[in-house]
Amino acid sequence: MKFGFDIDDTLINLREHAFHIYNKKLGKNIPIETFHQIDRVEIHEPFGLTDEQGNAMWNNTLEDIYYTFCPPFPDAVETLQALAKQGHEIYYITSRPKEHGERTKEWVKARGFPVEDDRFFYGMEDEEKVDFIKNLQLDYYFDDKPKVLNTLLKENTKVYVKDQPYNRNVSLPRIVHWNELKNIIGNGKQ
Repeated sequence: MKFGFDIDDTLINLREHAFHIYNKKLGKNIPIETFHQIDRVEIHEPFGLTDEQGNAMWNNTLEDIYYTFCPPFPDAVETLQALAKQGHEIYYITSRPKEHGERTKEWVKARGFPVEDDRFFYGMEDEEKVDFIKNLQLDYYFDDKPKVLNTLLKENTKVYVKDQPYNRNVSLPRIVHWNELKNIIGNGKQ
């Protein structure tokens, strides 16, 4: 089977990692419980930043956010390694900008994810992911962003939402922990 995965906040805990970086860079000590209550993708509001300031903060700290040690979600690496070992095709489809694509691919490989160079796609807008997913004829696709997931509602691909506070209003099957995947595909669950 063909499996497609977003990276940020689907396989790795990027937003929480960025939250810790914001605390450090801004000299704040906002508790992690506050992070877990943020119901949008952007994380700047608890720091008292406007949307414009938050966007600038994100862009100015991308190097730290993307390339320092952002932890994978529990069992993400092992689950994808097991899929690859079983002969499944693993595709990565990320909206990270083109200028970060190759470096991101190497970073993902270094974390232990099974990556084949011709199955790693980057540099598209969120809403453009649907074209890649359709062209690849994926059996399963996993993502966290409602903006992406909503573009896939009429496709044949089995779409799963990686559970996050900001996507709880999405009415699709969801995966909370990566160890659930073996049960999903083992049961032929839709």
